[in-house]
Amino acid sequence: MSQLRQINKAIRSTIALWVLTALLYPLLMLLSGQIAFSFQANGSLLTNSQGRVIGSALIGQPFRSNRYFWSRPSTIDYSTTEVATTGISGASNLAPSNPELLKRIQAEVTRLKQANIQPTADLVYTSGSGLDPHISPEAAQAQVQHVSTARRIAPNQIQKLIDKNTDGRFLGIFGEPGVNVLKLNLALDALQPNL
Repeated sequence: MSQLRQINKAIRSTIALWVLTALLYPLLMLLSGQIAFSFQANGSLLTNSQGRVIGSALIGQPFRSNRYFWSRPSTIDYSTTEVATTGISGASNLAPSNPELLKRIQAEVTRLKQANIQPTADLVYTSGSGLDPHISPEAAQAQVQHVSTARRIAPNQIQKLIDKNTDGRFLGIFGEPGVNVLKLNLALDALQPNL
């Protein structure tokens, strides 16, 4: 009889812990995320002036128009390729001596110079994830004249937008400041909505 009582107690404990850890705790986390951090919990999605979702503030997107700031290059093309739709991210894993890497870098430098943009490291090299939504403030500065000419906007107006869309260091000490390219380009469109 005592053994049956122990088995019954073990089964009840297992069910109680399962309900607590597999149902109640995840539900509590879901609700607290939706209430306290709704924007982040739903993917940090950004919308245009018409309210249409155009991307996430956490994932880089390609911009090639002269009217916009350009993002870092991506080895996976920022989910515009068939491969990336499966959720793959990551670096190319090409060694610095690999001819393919050297050819890609040279092509990127040539493209930037043809657009009259001074190449910076983050405009030439891909990020580790291949999805980085930020460029350095220096890379944004290198593109000010390019965007200013294409949009016919004074460089000081563009500088204000760069300053507004620059994320500082995490907790003031970790990481480097970065400019979110999608947010900056949305701010440019808000400045000139008819273009």
